[in-house]
Amino acid sequence: MIKFLDLQKINLQYQNEIEAKLLEVFRSGWYLMGGELSNFEKNLSQYIGSKHAIGVANGLDALRLILRGYIELGIMKKGDEILVPSNTYIASILAISDNGLVPILVEPEINTYNIDISKIEEKITPKTKGILIVHLQGRVVFSEELKKIGEKHNLKIIEDNAQAIGAEWKGIKAGNLGDSAGFSFYPGKNLGALGDAGAVTTNDDDLAKAIRALANYGSNQKYVNIYQGLNSRLDEIQAAVLDVKLKYIDNENEVRRHIAKRLIGEIKNSSIILPEYPADENEHVWHVFVIRTGKRDELQTYLTENGIQTIIHYPIPPHKQEAYKEWNDLSFPITERIHNEVLSLPISPVMSEKEVSDVISIINRF
Repeated sequence: MIKFLDLQKINLQYQNEIEAKLLEVFRSGWYLMGGELSNFEKNLSQYIGSKHAIGVANGLDALRLILRGYIELGIMKKGDEILVPSNTYIASILAISDNGLVPILVEPEINTYNIDISKIEEKITPKTKGILIVHLQGRVVFSEELKKIGEKHNLKIIEDNAQAIGAEWKGIKAGNLGDSAGFSFYPGKNLGALGDAGAVTTNDDDLAKAIRALANYGSNQKYVNIYQGLNSRLDEIQAAVLDVKLKYIDNENEVRRHIAKRLIGEIKNSSIILPEYPADENEHVWHVFVIRTGKRDELQTYLTENGIQTIIHYPIPPHKQEAYKEWNDLSFPITERIHNEVLSLPISPVMSEKEVSDVISIINRF
């Protein structure tokens, strides 16, 4: 079986370094808010190019805390609208509604699967206070037009960078393009922890200070609570593991690009729509390799029978979920088409050339 993602093999590459760090943390007797977190935050901010990096419990909390921070700073208030792509993973939308803000769905661009920037301005109302862009599947979405829209309407641009760490737009890293960014380090991400983990990056001093307090029970000083906060802290063990793996993220992303280039160049099957390989390859880090086909179920069954594990990202769009049943009658045809046709093939930094060749030849026989 060619695994969709062999997490064990990915992490065993760094076994000696990770085990040494875990032992160090264990023996230190300090497991929260210590030196490992400080080191990782410093190294992450340097890597992204941002002034601040704040470790939090997970990627959803990263986005929740950004929006809550803007509310506490008086930049947003409950009932305000945040634009968000209609085909994103539901976490992007949960972060908005959890804060009493209103998600406004915007269709994606069919070739990149990212939010269609040309459709953003028509959705803006006097209540719009932000645009939550999602660098979906590892591909950056950004443009001068988007920047101008944000400036013209005084909107915060928030990046959901759960899938695109290391990707760049014109030499600027994803996570440092907008006003703030949320990261997920869920084990299956390009930079994955050994459990749940996340981070926020920003150049906004006030926002960073508010988020640090909000994530720590609303406190910047022990037993002094300035906000009704929550508990969302990145522990020392996860910070230590992430700090080890951060050193290798660019190398791993290069392997992903090599595999993507092979898949796009060598899969020759007229029933399959392949993803675009961007002109500037630095814009994509290939968190997942997503094809589309009207024969998805048939293809997935065929691949399983031939020893290739695949996943559907994602089978049900947010507006068709029971969690948002008030949207169930809405129509987003591009989003619905994407969700009905997408299939993710194996891609990871530990796939062998033979495994890539096998995937290609088996698909070409379909």
